[in-house]
Amino acid sequence: MNILAIDTSNQVLGVAILKNGEIAGELMTNIKKNHSVRLMPAIDQLMKDTDTIPANLDRIVVAKGPGSYTGVRIGLTTAKTMAWSLGIPVVGISSLEFLANQGSFFNGYICPFFDARRGLVYTGLYDNGGQIVKEEKNILFTDWLRELRQEGKPVLFLSQDFAKHQESIEEYLGDLAVIPELQWHIPRPGALAVLGAEREPDPLHALVPNYLRLVEAETKWLEQQENK
Repeated sequence: MNILAIDTSNQVLGVAILKNGEIAGELMTNIKKNHSVRLMPAIDQLMKDTDTIPANLDRIVVAKGPGSYTGVRIGLTTAKTMAWSLGIPVVGISSLEFLANQGSFFNGYICPFFDARRGLVYTGLYDNGGQIVKEEKNILFTDWLRELRQEGKPVLFLSQDFAKHQESIEEYLGDLAVIPELQWHIPRPGALAVLGAEREPDPLHALVPNYLRLVEAETKWLEQQENK
């Protein structure tokens, strides 16, 4: 099976090609630049490098959020458009679940998170078998850390934003907090491709972004409707 994996859900832009069970190639950057401009050239370059043509692809896997609203839409729209035009299946995977998978070596709970500004994070809690322990949510990070402390078990934290929150993590969790080396915090698109190879495809038109919260404009509109 030949798979194209796409992740633009956060600051990292990543694409990968999985060929017959092997990661043939990955392209990945962790910089603040426009994903909409860079995604298709990255896909084109990787497919050339791996001697892959669109007709060779059997499915597309995409990180569906949470994360950057714009980034999530870019990745999902590209994946769905390519899948529709090529007549192949598409698989959407939670960006948090995908990141948590990189901690499968840890014998304990795994907490992936993305900064959502104003003290909030997108997060969830997983075990090392990929099963969800606490549902994904958008929550004040201090409230979340209190929840985790009540579990009384070691927790591996994974996030490209961990430096912003490291002090709070250590304050609330103390010795229960495990923070691995830098390379484990960056989601690899090759891992996304491997995860997607094992999943049932999503109905193309039913695959939607996993925002976990309404965008600010939608929230304000709903408030206005309630006040009328």
